[in-house]
Amino acid sequence: MKRIISIFALMALLTIIAVPLTVQAADAKANSEVVMIMGNTVHLVHRGAGSVKDAIAVNDVLTVYREIGKTPKPQEVGKVKVLSFINEHTFEAEIVKGEIKEGDIAE
Repeated sequence: MKRIISIFALMALLTIIAVPLTVQAADAKANSEVVMIMGNTVHLVHRGAGSVKDAIAVNDVLTVYREIGKTPKPQEVGKVKVLSFINEHTFEAEIVKGEIKEGDIAE
């Protein structure tokens, strides 16, 4: 009986110690996210079939979406203006509205 009580006490102690560590790790990850704001230049990758030049033209303005929440629902977070093409699948754009994070999708 003493053994069971000591095992539960040890598990409770470990839980009390582990919870703050996981919360701090989540805060550190959130603080390390890269956020780009209006005026910044970004490089975007076109993952469609064919060349990026076939799908997008210079000076096009693309809407940027982010999937937010547990049930991913795209929400508009900004707009980017295409400046130039870097290679067959990559182009350079300037943020003209909103804040863009890594992993956002421009359409």
